Amino acid sequence: MSELGSRAKRLDLSLLRVMRTRWHERWLERFAILLSKAGENAYVWFGIGVIGALVDPDRRWQWVVMAFAGPVAIVVNFGIKLIFRRPRPVLDGLPPLGGAPSSLSFPSAHATASFTAATLATRISPELAPLVFGLATLMALSRPYLGMHYPSDVLAGGALGGAFGLLIPLPDPTGAG
Repeated sequence: MSELGSRAKRLDLSLLRVMRTRWHERWLERFAILLSKAGENAYVWFGIGVIGALVDPDRRWQWVVMAFAGPVAIVVNFGIKLIFRRPRPVLDGLPPLGGAPSSLSFPSAHATASFTAATLATRISPELAPLVFGLATLMALSRPYLGMHYPSDVLAGGALGGAFGLLIPLPDPTGAG
């Protein structure tokens, strides 16, 4: 491994250790666990897409695409995890505060699905950007906070999700073309 790679790995581990040892009041841990569970299988993003489809009939099919994009992003993410095969972090004396469906860590599926859905939701309804990107960021940060991912897993997942969200085509709401 190069010197730069070694430094990056040490920084990643240091940031993870900080996130696992600071700001761990009981209420904040419960909130992070709740966020993390809401992100499993992109449930919260699917729900937001369904609600959007119900309350915004002019853009119904765009919201339907957004609803399914998060779960699809998780499937694609898992294929990427199989390529990299990075194990989840293990910190002596700091067990993770949650479970995960696989032992693979890179990239974070929560971050990938969250930023895919947030990017699509913003393309559909730009005024939602602060809300959906705020939620996506909190959801992604909950993963290293709980000890489930390295910070670099979350950064990679967020970047991947943002790219997916920009590349996924949305139906024309006017029905033209």
